[in-house]
Amino acid sequence: MKTPLKFILLWTVATCGGFLGSLFWLEIAEQPEIGMVQAAIGGLAIALPQSLLLKENISILKWVLFTSVAWVAVTAIGVGAIGWIIPSIDIFPLRLLNGIRSGFIGGLSIGLAQWLAIRQPVPWAWQWVLVNCCSWAIAIPIGTTLGFILHRLSRLFLGEVVGLGITWLIVAILTGINAYRLVK
Repeated sequence: MKTPLKFILLWTVATCGGFLGSLFWLEIAEQPEIGMVQAAIGGLAIALPQSLLLKENISILKWVLFTSVAWVAVTAIGVGAIGWIIPSIDIFPLRLLNGIRSGFIGGLSIGLAQWLAIRQPVPWAWQWVLVNCCSWAIAIPIGTTLGFILHRLSRLFLGEVVGLGITWLIVAILTGINAYRLVK
């Protein structure tokens, strides 16, 4: 059995590694530029390494498929491929509010999709949905704010990419804490 810290570290590496790996196929862009195919590829890149850590407690095929479908759905409804898009809003308070809104909607969609892949009965599995909502609603405003500041200070778009990396790191840690409950 893995210790909580070891598992959370592995989950964080798997999730952030999936994000970094997805960048071989996806380009970080402003909101309207990332389509549903790219969202599906991104969802696949994240879900596959996560599923390997949870393989005893989930259906791997469902986890990967449902996660990818959730990212496509979030993109299709106009929220965008959260985690790969840079908000096009330059007004700081609106960027924060939009980040909370899109994070909540995206987290709800992804959490619900992944919850369907968790082998039942797990009496607290519903918490996975709540954790995803909160994690994304916290991480996107923080990451995009830091990205916005770094972009302004450096005058390089790379600042926004670093902000997305911070977003993924926050999501990975917060969801990793709850994912540990699935494996113990």
